[in-house]
Amino acid sequence: MLDRRTFLAGPALAAFGNMARAADEAWAALARGGHAALMRHAQTVPGTGDPPGFRLEDCSTQRNLSEAGRAAAARLGGAYRERGVRVARVLSSQWCRCLDTGTALGLARVEAAPEALNSFFDARGEAQRSTAALRALLSALPAEGTVAVLVTHQVNITALTGIFPAMGETLVLRLDAAQGFPVAGRIAGG
Repeated sequence: MLDRRTFLAGPALAAFGNMARAADEAWAALARGGHAALMRHAQTVPGTGDPPGFRLEDCSTQRNLSEAGRAAAARLGGAYRERGVRVARVLSSQWCRCLDTGTALGLARVEAAPEALNSFFDARGEAQRSTAALRALLSALPAEGTVAVLVTHQVNITALTGIFPAMGETLVLRLDAAQGFPVAGRIAGG
């Protein structure tokens, strides 16, 4: 006879197993090439958006990574190396939380890509222009060989994919512009 805990744990364990298999498939897609990693910045200090009057050139005026976010990004960078995913480029929004996430990954020198990856949270009228720039950036990435990691914000990812990612989560996109860069998998931020 099954007790209540066993009855309730069964579906939870099955769901966890399905998520782990899905993450393994996402990692395998990255390792094969023909995909890019679109990542929301790692965990920040509590809040939404940035304080009024923030300035991109002054990290002290922005909502920044928490220590847990830095550690999670470093672990994710280790997972790239452990899984043999060769990263050639790390492109980032100019926001400090994104640049710091890219740096903590420790995979490649971080390059700013403001037109495609900067947040339009406070400028919703920029959504179409920014999303078009992100599509153009993805279209220009090589489909074979090494991978690019793009660190950006929730609004940018949601505008492109319709998915609301958690902080630190990565969406693995197939580099297929004709199909709209379909999501091949998701990797939790940890």
